[in-house]
Amino acid sequence: MTRPQIDEAEAACDELADALRQAGIVLPSLGVDPMSYTYERPAPLVELGRCPVETVQRLVAVLDRAAGR
Repeated sequence: MTRPQIDEAEAACDELADALRQAGIVLPSLGVDPMSYTYERPAPLVELGRCPVETVQRLVAVLDRAAGR
């Protein structure tokens, strides 16, 4: 994996974290999966991680509003 791919994945995580924070949501384990750095074929994976049920419910509500439901 190249440094630009890693930077792109980390920037995407930062953007998602900022957008979620603006909606009042924090995913505590959000980050690039370090194991994906070792893949033979470049494939950085974003780990959304674990979070409490309340956070999941807030995330669903935000997505529903964005979808106009």
